[in-house]
Amino acid sequence: LRAKGFNVAEHMLVFDTDWKKDSKKVIAAVEKIGYPLIAKPADDGCSSAVKKIKTRAELVNYAEGVFRNSLTITPALANKLGLKPKEEFPKKNYFLVEGFIDRNNAAHFLEITGGMLTSYDAKGKLVYESFEPSEALAEGEILSLEEKFLAGQGQNITPARYHKNEKTRLAISKQVQQVLVEGAKVLNVQGYCRIDAFVRIDKKNKPEVVFIEVNSLPGMTPATAIFHQCALNGYKPYEFIDAILEFGAARTAKGL
Repeated sequence: LRAKGFNVAEHMLVFDTDWKKDSKKVIAAVEKIGYPLIAKPADDGCSSAVKKIKTRAELVNYAEGVFRNSLTITPALANKLGLKPKEEFPKKNYFLVEGFIDRNNAAHFLEITGGMLTSYDAKGKLVYESFEPSEALAEGEILSLEEKFLAGQGQNITPARYHKNEKTRLAISKQVQQVLVEGAKVLNVQGYCRIDAFVRIDKKNKPEVVFIEVNSLPGMTPATAIFHQCALNGYKPYEFIDAILEFGAARTAKGL
């Protein structure tokens, strides 16, 4: 995405081999991004082990947790990591750190998640149908696993509240959706997807979209917002799922 000019957070991967060889060198490289930052597994989803890191000590604790020798976490380590009872914290060989995204003096700042669906038109051309993004509200610093997937836990407002004036809100939403679709095209995501992003809106109501992640197979639990979004485009849940299956069949028929 960055190579194509899209706005994404500064980031780097931290490997256990590099950490064990020279943790001071790794810390120095990470700190060039600047605190606070976000640390998370690079190959897991659903807010698993996503933490806001504010200090060097918290970074060291996080690395200790990810690179631990045992699958289990000792009570002492869990306490240092600030884990809740039974909170998942996977053991990995590497993790991702990225710059913390804040409002940067924006007039309005919000986290959104926008779904879309692909199909083929009459000429066989791939078409992306974008849905109205939802606004994701987190009780804490990071949107939790429960808020994302458990019914009654999360707060998603559809459509996202970009502006109080409906005409202005629609204009902003159109611009945001266009950026999300272009990102999906760059990555050649097909079938359906949901893209998470932050949106900064300046005093002139111009949006800046900062990509968080692209979910190529997003969950479809009652708590997820994609069913709300597709409903605004006239899809019942089973119709939306049927459209995904129909696209898959058409794609297979093309030999793709």
